[in-house]
Amino acid sequence: MKKLLASVCVSFLALAAAVSQTVQTAGEFFKSVSSFYGTIKDYEANVYITMGKSGSMSGKLSFKRPEMLRIDCIQPSDQVILFNGETLTVYLPGSSAILQQSVSSTGVRAGTPEGLSLMSRYYTVAYETGQDAVPLEEGSTEMVVKLILRRRSASEQFVRINLSVDPATKLIRRLVGTTSDGRVYTFDFKDYNLNTGMGDQRFLYDPPSSANVYNNFLFSE
Repeated sequence: MKKLLASVCVSFLALAAAVSQTVQTAGEFFKSVSSFYGTIKDYEANVYITMGKSGSMSGKLSFKRPEMLRIDCIQPSDQVILFNGETLTVYLPGSSAILQQSVSSTGVRAGTPEGLSLMSRYYTVAYETGQDAVPLEEGSTEMVVKLILRRRSASEQFVRINLSVDPATKLIRRLVGTTSDGRVYTFDFKDYNLNTGMGDQRFLYDPPSSANVYNNFLFSE
């Protein structure tokens, strides 16, 4: 009996050790994603954005460290969104308007190493469906690990952030943010091109001189 008990104990401990080596907590997985983004100097990707029922947009996203971001829109056509680390500029060709705003860089860091680090600080991280990859959506053959982040304080814009991450590449495939008033913003990222060596000139933009300029538009009545 003692030999049998010892054998069972050894088997149990071996199994427990094996399981402990394969289980990765959501926090550990998120940290690995953040660490990988920390190795990226720049990237391009196709981005598709939906803003609840209010509309959608798509275009080519360009990012360069430490915090330069540009989106050249395909829909709406010719619209440009640019952040150079200090100023957010939005060109609206349909209205012939240029919107400019000095912005804290923390407000535009989603999908960047700095943004992911801030997320882990201000949000709790958990698996949405477990550590195993699941279809991106019903009927999809694309497999992702799904995380759910919940804010720690009411000061954060999004109450909840759902992340879908490609487990092989550690790249964010989809980000869904839900605000306190129930608005849902979805960002889909496809066809990444990493470390292209893009220059700073990519983030210089000379909008049409005929357009009207509106400063501090985020705080205008």
